Amino acid sequence: MRCPFCGHTDTQVKDSRPAEDHVAIRRRRFCPACGGRFTTYERVQLRDLVVIKSNGKRENFDRHKLERSIRIAMQKRPVEPERIDRMISGIVRQLESSGGADIPSNTIGETVMERLAGIDTVAYVRFASVYKNFQAANDFEEFIMELRPSAPSEG
Repeated sequence: MRCPFCGHTDTQVKDSRPAEDHVAIRRRRFCPACGGRFTTYERVQLRDLVVIKSNGKRENFDRHKLERSIRIAMQKRPVEPERIDRMISGIVRQLESSGGADIPSNTIGETVMERLAGIDTVAYVRFASVYKNFQAANDFEEFIMELRPSAPSEG
């Protein structure tokens, strides 16, 4: 593992333990060249996924991009970071075990929205506003109206 501080290629592992979500190994490393200490995470990857964008473009799946978009939606929400980590790991496992290596981007978006809807409705609406490309306030209003259960009709 290359040292992020000096670039030395021979770093030493000082401590290894399961990460909080128990789907990764957390390793504390030390660089003998510069004395720097840093942490790495090692995860199981079932297969290399390729995302098929709506315009047909193909790009490698990026877990960090998925994590970043979910964390933005969850900003300042009362949800424990460990729960968010478990949700992200669950989404990635679901995508990896879905059968093929090619995943349409809308499948990823719908999967994230499904998980967010069960955790936090504000984060769900935030994510949906980007995913569904809301352009005006009434886009939000229409989406929120779909979330609300319809009122029983008065007879």
